Amino acid sequence: MGIFGRKDTDGTATAAPAAVNPDLAALTGDYVIDPAHSTLGFVARHAMVTNVKGGFADFTGSLHLDGTDPSLSTATIDVRMDSIDTGSADRDGHLRSADFFKTEEFPTMTFRTTSAEALGGDDYRITGDLTILGTTRPLTIDLEFNGAAKDPFGNERVGFEGKAEILRSDWGLTWNAALETGGVLVSDKIKLTFDISAIRSAG
Repeated sequence: MGIFGRKDTDGTATAAPAAVNPDLAALTGDYVIDPAHSTLGFVARHAMVTNVKGGFADFTGSLHLDGTDPSLSTATIDVRMDSIDTGSADRDGHLRSADFFKTEEFPTMTFRTTSAEALGGDDYRITGDLTILGTTRPLTIDLEFNGAAKDPFGNERVGFEGKAEILRSDWGLTWNAALETGGVLVSDKIKLTFDISAIRSAG
């Protein structure tokens, strides 16, 4: 048993056993995601031949970790969509436009956990509601717990790496252009990557 609870085969959450690792119990508390040491990224296939990588520069988030009853752990993330950055100003402008994210009408993307489970070792899986363009659909993220440490400034930190895949069309992101050689300009499948460092809140 780790930070997040496991599930029985029928899908119901199982409470933490009576004997809890004291190191995990000590992590119980509320944490704020540190955007200066965290990244939210994505990868899309472009023109069927190469990958374009990007991310978001402006986001906030929080975690509640419960090391005694890990099934009570939760996470929230709010992302400013106009902070998208793919390394190309023209492309970023197109992504902010009505063809894609419509950032003036839908300025924020959100994620809220609904369940979590331990897969063994430091591996976990969380499921939550991802909202883009006003559409909310479930998203499952595989996570690796990287550990906990106190930094030189006295902050208590925890770290996670995560990955997931989505079909952007599930959220109404359907713009595309056909290629003369066949196929389309932008892949429907998008790979998501997460590298999270979070600081325990005071008190």
